[in-house]
Amino acid sequence: MHSFTEENYLKTIYYLANRQQSEVSTNALAEMTSTKAASVTDMLRKLADKQLIHYKKYQGVRLTDEGERLALQVIRRHRLWEVFLVEKLGFGWEAVHEIAEELEHIRSEELVTRLDTYLGNPQFDPHGDPIPTPTGQMPETGYQKLSDVSIGEGVCLMGVLEHSTEFLQHLDHSNLTLGCTVTVREINAFDKSVLVQIASGRTVFVSYEVAKNLLVN
Repeated sequence: MHSFTEENYLKTIYYLANRQQSEVSTNALAEMTSTKAASVTDMLRKLADKQLIHYKKYQGVRLTDEGERLALQVIRRHRLWEVFLVEKLGFGWEAVHEIAEELEHIRSEELVTRLDTYLGNPQFDPHGDPIPTPTGQMPETGYQKLSDVSIGEGVCLMGVLEHSTEFLQHLDHSNLTLGCTVTVREINAFDKSVLVQIASGRTVFVSYEVAKNLLVN
């Protein structure tokens, strides 16, 4: 049995490793978890002793096969609970992350299986993130960032990289919701902000900071 903190570290290492496509540094983990570097080092030693990570001081960290399996289990539970909270309990997509952070540590395999079946075996959570399969496979999406889309190209908003309440509320206020189709009309040469036209005909200015956190297909 692993502690909630250990599960959170494994999940965070998985996220960072996939974002950076490299081994994860102690400093990156400290920043992501809002924890002192010394405390992070202590936890990494514990995880290494349990053979859940490969860790050498000053050389970064990566998950072992078992560590990745456990991380994907936690991510699967988290994303299934987010679907449940939004679709069955009526929570907004901006309000479910912290609640799911608590629910993800319920380890009953039967509960997770029944939850998955009850929800209709969803493949994506309310933020467009793929849900790992029961066998630990992470579906490939092939999405690109809105900031990389060319002028005149029409795309569908499929997911977000930023899950903060403020960011998701900003998207709601701009009518940029998952599944909506937008066409890039202008790209500002100075600040890389983007003018997009929604299917309804309305145009919206999207800052570069927002555009690089929107996943489209």
